[in-house]
Amino acid sequence: MKGQHKVYVSDEKVPVHLISDLLHKFSRWYELHRERELLASLSDEALKDIGVSRADVEHEAIRPFWDDPMHK
Repeated sequence: MKGQHKVYVSDEKVPVHLISDLLHKFSRWYELHRERELLASLSDEALKDIGVSRADVEHEAIRPFWDDPMHK
């Protein structure tokens, strides 16, 4: 690739963008996990206020943390 330079971290020749992408992915997974926990903790009244059923919440809560509906 002409004109492009890779930036490496340490002597192991790992491109910085790979580390950054991996950290972003872990952060996103934690965010999904936390949001699903918070959603599951809401009362039935609060769920009704936002238009979500308890069945919807249970379906969302059992999804694995890496299952990202927005593919971020």
